[in-house]
Amino acid sequence: MAMSTGGSGGGPMAEINVTPLVDVMLVLLIIFMITAPLMSHKIQINLPQANPNTIDTNPPEPIDLAVKENGDLYMNDEPVTSAILEAQLRVAAQKNPQPELQIRAEKTTQYQKVAEVMAAAKRAGMVKIGFLTTGGDQ
Repeated sequence: MAMSTGGSGGGPMAEINVTPLVDVMLVLLIIFMITAPLMSHKIQINLPQANPNTIDTNPPEPIDLAVKENGDLYMNDEPVTSAILEAQLRVAAQKNPQPELQIRAEKTTQYQKVAEVMAAAKRAGMVKIGFLTTGGDQ
């Protein structure tokens, strides 16, 4: 810190020594100039190409599965048991393309019941599973 000699102020005068700052900035500049070209190496990846002839313009109807609070199951608004559900999901899993299973559970339904339905869908071979919600109050 430099001291004022004479003059009108009479108090200490603070001067910032910028030499270390400039040294550090020059070192960082040199480091970034050397490392920047090394970081822009290219990686070749083979991206899949879309074939417009294979796109299905008529996707299958999704399977709507409602799980009520008491555990009752309704597949496409028809009551089903868990054994019938699993059999119908096995049939649906064999279709090409496979329809999506859309699970719609009430807000008060226990998760265990939904987990059992998802396990049954997995055992049946379903790979497209979605969840539907209602736009009610949160």
